[in-house]
Amino acid sequence: MNLTALTAVSPLDGRYASKLSPLRPIMSELGYMHRRVQVELTWFVALSDAGFDEFKPLSKEGRAYIKKLVQQFGEADGQAIKDIEKTTNHDVKAVEYWIKNQFKDQPELEAASEFVHFACTSEDINNTSHALQLKSGRDAVLLPALDGVIERLRALAREFAAVPMLSRTHGQTASPTTVGKELANVVVRLNAARSAIASVKLLAKMNGAVGNYNAHLSAWPDFDWEAFSRRVLETPELTAGGDASQPFGLGLTFQPYSIQIEPHDYMAELFDAVARANTICIDLARDVWGYISVGYFKQKTKAGEIGSSTMPHKVNPIDFENAEGNLGLANAVLRHLSEKLPISRWQRDLTDSTVLRNMGVGLGYAVLAYQSLLTGLNKLELNQAQLAADLNSAWEVLAEPIQTVMRRYGVPGAYEKLKEVTRGQAVTREALHGLIRGLDIPPAEKDRLLALTPAAYVGKAVELAQRV
Repeated sequence: MNLTALTAVSPLDGRYASKLSPLRPIMSELGYMHRRVQVELTWFVALSDAGFDEFKPLSKEGRAYIKKLVQQFGEADGQAIKDIEKTTNHDVKAVEYWIKNQFKDQPELEAASEFVHFACTSEDINNTSHALQLKSGRDAVLLPALDGVIERLRALAREFAAVPMLSRTHGQTASPTTVGKELANVVVRLNAARSAIASVKLLAKMNGAVGNYNAHLSAWPDFDWEAFSRRVLETPELTAGGDASQPFGLGLTFQPYSIQIEPHDYMAELFDAVARANTICIDLARDVWGYISVGYFKQKTKAGEIGSSTMPHKVNPIDFENAEGNLGLANAVLRHLSEKLPISRWQRDLTDSTVLRNMGVGLGYAVLAYQSLLTGLNKLELNQAQLAADLNSAWEVLAEPIQTVMRRYGVPGAYEKLKEVTRGQAVTREALHGLIRGLDIPPAEKDRLLALTPAAYVGKAVELAQRV
């Protein structure tokens, strides 16, 4: 059986393959190989610039050739590495051999080929490659997808800033708000979560088999390998249009202390931050689902779509349901990653290796969910008639402002008096107005309370929604 969208085990590569095409070149095995090649060649060029007599600086042509190997790396190159791995049974060694094969028609590079993977352990290549994958996946795919949700929510918050809505606390009627203000709440939460994701520093180490530069110092004992490693890791990446004569770097943050592996604490921080954003999105999906259920929102229909196989009238909130399900899957993977990855037996075990190959799965489900949320938000239409009807049948919510004004003017037992006429019973406009007229408060205050309606009792909700 051939691997296709129909035969794939994972829906990320099956049913949803087209939705995740931007993530696939980054987080796939091919993307991992590409980054390994980039790291190996960046280290190689940097060694040529280090000032060693045994490895003179590469020529302009040599550097340009190496840049081309990185920039034009494609699927055929990845397959060639996989073919080599069938013999080596070691994926990083296969990358090293592939690079040396590419040097065979380049005399300058072939002469220096023993400096490919020089003094490196496999994890020096892998941890930096993972960091580069996460950098690109976060900045180019995940955050833009989350930004789409945030910006749509922001637009809806402003559009519906002044549309009053009955609140429900514990599922019971409560002080009114506006539709825009409730959406603004989510915007603020997601902005904070987004900042946490974006601010995580992506760390990497290139310090040898157990983090002490043992092999490095055996070759050049007087060379400052720690400073060199920092320089390679923190020098910005060479861009596609960049000058190959410039220093090659990786644009990451130097990790000075490690065992054989980078400790992965930053990964845990990053995955926890994404999971936090996802939890907020689950809260949003469930709330909007509920608002659709009670008729506050309608959904735009699309010609040809079917909501139910037997009930033609239905327009199901499937985008919010799909989002909720995929956010749960994302968090299950991300939380396992954040809990497992910082743990390694002694100086190294391999339990992180197979787990790290699932980073794209966790991020993929998150991106898929953000897409579903955005689709659902774009379908929403406000049902103002239902919003108004609910407010007009909830006069009991005005018990709060009435008793608060009573307290202001020292009317004894204000709370208790309102509780007596509102709790557990239907409250009418007429009943409340009768109570107000009998209060011993200034006439102007009576008039203000008599003019109040549930739809007008929204506090600063409009202002708060408009300024989000």
